[in-house]
Amino acid sequence: MGAPAVRRSRRRRPPRDPAATMTLVAHLTELRNRIAAALLALLVATAVAFWWYEHGLGDFIRAPYCGLDSELRYGGDAEGGCGLLITDVFGGVFIRLKVSLLAGAVLSAPVWLYQLWAFVTPGLKRNEKRYGITFVLVSSTLFALGAVLAYVSLSAGLELLLTLAGDGVVIALTAQDYIGFVLSLLVAFGVSFEVPLVAVALNAVGVLSYDVLRRSRRWIFFLTIVFAAFVTPTQDPFTMLLMAGPMIVLFELAIQVARVVDRRRAKRDAAEHFHDLSDDEASPLDARPSAIDVAATPPGDLLAGDTAPADRRGARSR
Repeated sequence: MGAPAVRRSRRRRPPRDPAATMTLVAHLTELRNRIAAALLALLVATAVAFWWYEHGLGDFIRAPYCGLDSELRYGGDAEGGCGLLITDVFGGVFIRLKVSLLAGAVLSAPVWLYQLWAFVTPGLKRNEKRYGITFVLVSSTLFALGAVLAYVSLSAGLELLLTLAGDGVVIALTAQDYIGFVLSLLVAFGVSFEVPLVAVALNAVGVLSYDVLRRSRRWIFFLTIVFAAFVTPTQDPFTMLLMAGPMIVLFELAIQVARVVDRRRAKRDAAEHFHDLSDDEASPLDARPSAIDVAATPPGDLLAGDTAPADRRGARSR
């Protein structure tokens, strides 16, 4: 009869602390694991995007350039002429890696956003978790809208910039310059649409009030136009206004959201009367006896030893 099988001891996870308290080493270990999971997802998504580059992703990026007039494209007279120049040996590799890395970051966004959220969530309260989920969803939507608007306006901006070269000029864009220009424009529009959301977040935590935003409305709009003029890679008035216009609308919407939030906060504070206390401090109780309106109290409800105020005044006069 053989030796009894030895049961392998398995490492079990420590029981979850209901108070959500962790040591510094445990926090660093969890942070390391979550960063590793996020990087692994980014690596896999980048590999997928690297393969996807030859199956539609590259054509998607070149589409705004290929949609221009044949006179503005290198090799445009030939059938299907839509060429981008590469001036060094490793140019094509770096371009493909750059596009694949950005596309991989977008594709793996649900994974690394979840890892970030799972690391931060245990230290948040219930209402802060709700605000955090709303902030992530709205910020992702705004970034996507900004990137879509940039991609739609890309052909018009390119045509405006390339036609300014005039006649007698051969236009031949390098792949590095064009793809770098496209990626920077997409990121610039996406990030610019996030800026008004920062004002809403600061108002939600009580740092920035509606009165400050209302008084600074003109300066906000002016600085938005200046910001768009510096951020847009094209530096042309069409793209600048195309970025500044939606940003002004979003800032106005943020101001109105701040007005509603401040009004609700003022009503809640007026109803609670204890808004100066911290969340962990108990509200004080008023132990003083309340006054009794004798005139409105029926005679049968008075205590046996109590007399009316008129009788008391008569006793003092005697």
